[in-house]
Amino acid sequence: MNNPGAGRFAPSPSGELHLGNLRTAIFAWLFARSTSRAFLLRIEDLDRTRSGAGNAQLTELAAVGIDWDGTPVRQSERLALYQDAIESLRNAGLLYECFCSRRDIAEAVSAPHSLPGSYPGTCRNLTT
Repeated sequence: MNNPGAGRFAPSPSGELHLGNLRTAIFAWLFARSTSRAFLLRIEDLDRTRSGAGNAQLTELAAVGIDWDGTPVRQSERLALYQDAIESLRNAGLLYECFCSRRDIAEAVSAPHSLPGSYPGTCRNLTT
């Protein structure tokens, strides 16, 4: 559920919660609480994850006093929603195959004229 009135933290459970993630969680939590917003967690567990790391990170967050609203969402439990979104894009003619590697995209967006994190559109207009 998209909630624009909420603060969010989305750790990737690839290991123990590291200092950078803890700092980000604290800032997001403080901002959410100081502005009377909900604080939501989304566990990014689609890529390489270590068994039990997600639950360990939740325990570590709770140990430093960070609480959250509602049940943490795990991406792996929402695959049907993502598939529905892909089908909607396909039906609207907005889905196209990309042949770039992650490295290709990372290098393309590092160009000075690109916005960080934006897709350069390399494969957007290819014909099949």
